[in-house]
Amino acid sequence: MSITWSAYKRARRRSRQAWTVLALAAVTIVAGLAWFFTAGQFNATNTWTTGPSEAPVYNPLWMKPVRGAAPVTAEKASVALERLPVKGRAPKTDYDRAAFGQAWADADRNGCDTRNDILRRDLSAVEFTEGSSCKVAGGSFHEPYTGSQVTFRRGQDTSAAVQIDHVVALADAWQKGAQQLTVQQRQTFANDPLNLIAADGPANVKKGAGDAATWLPANKNFRCHYVARQISVKSAYKLWVTQPEKDAMKAVLSSCPEQQTIYSSR
Repeated sequence: MSITWSAYKRARRRSRQAWTVLALAAVTIVAGLAWFFTAGQFNATNTWTTGPSEAPVYNPLWMKPVRGAAPVTAEKASVALERLPVKGRAPKTDYDRAAFGQAWADADRNGCDTRNDILRRDLSAVEFTEGSSCKVAGGSFHEPYTGSQVTFRRGQDTSAAVQIDHVVALADAWQKGAQQLTVQQRQTFANDPLNLIAADGPANVKKGAGDAATWLPANKNFRCHYVARQISVKSAYKLWVTQPEKDAMKAVLSSCPEQQTIYSSR
């Protein structure tokens, strides 16, 4: 009997050890996945399908809110889309980048220009140039438009590899209501973190001034967030959409009907 009881105790001890090992392995795997999906700006399991933004519109530790012409309501993106006016494009002949004010101004007056604010917000393992707490020298991130892991390194021949994209392009906005904004509102629009994403340079160049009807990210997992972000920006600045643009947005949102608008959770 004692031999049987001893064997039983050894078996129970080995079983507990095995379960402990499995539990630790599970925790390690979950932690690893959490790190993978949250490193950098975008969380692939969160607001690529729901909201608010997993890429905070601003980081309250070192950025200040920049408010658009109107607040973004927390709701389904499809509902917000239905409220956007549908019109044709206005002429682009008189478009001038200067109408949107100084490029990469310090819109939130935190002492850093907008480009460096967005790089700092979106990149992981950020490095600054010597003697600066603003000028980003390097970092890496899960780039949203291509889905690739991208490294940024400041330099004459390397900086353009990562660009700051206006989710709603300035020229597109100009043709869809921005002409009616004040000069200050247009400058805020051009520097609003809600409308800015660090992106792959070649992908950004390919997008140009395209709207959802003419360009969508190659990374299909990001399209719901991208379209919701465009809708949110156009809602905030009282811009309109064309019918083909609205149709394209609805087609994307049909695959993620619970997708929320992108708004700051401040």
